[in-house]
Amino acid sequence: QVQLEESGGGLVQAGGSLRLSCAASGRSLMYYTMGWFRQAPGKEREFVAAIRWSFGSTFYADSVKGRFTISRDNAKNTVYLQMNSLQPEDTAVYYCAASSRYSSTPVDYDDWGQGTQVTVSS
Repeated sequence: QVQLEESGGGLVQAGGSLRLSCAASGRSLMYYTMGWFRQAPGKEREFVAAIRWSFGSTFYADSVKGRFTISRDNAKNTVYLQMNSLQPEDTAVYYCAASSRYSSTPVDYDDWGQGTQVTVSS
């Protein structure tokens, strides 16, 4: 099992930036995919971005391509989500998750953080 703790959420104006962090512990991430998901009130949890830890390969939801960047720091066992050009529709609770599969589907992720709130004002 992987323990995950997100940080970095907050309130930002439209067009602004935030960087989320997710610190992982409990297991080597070498064979994991780390994903970011988000859930807005009244909506289902949706995929944002993922990175395959060993290769560093990434993929993104169409809604965030060109604005968000996922990255990792091997030494710190931490994954980041740099969010630029934020819009009110990006407002949600953002979750970090770990999976043994290279997937964008929430059910494929076994371990989840507690989430961090991102609010974008217009």
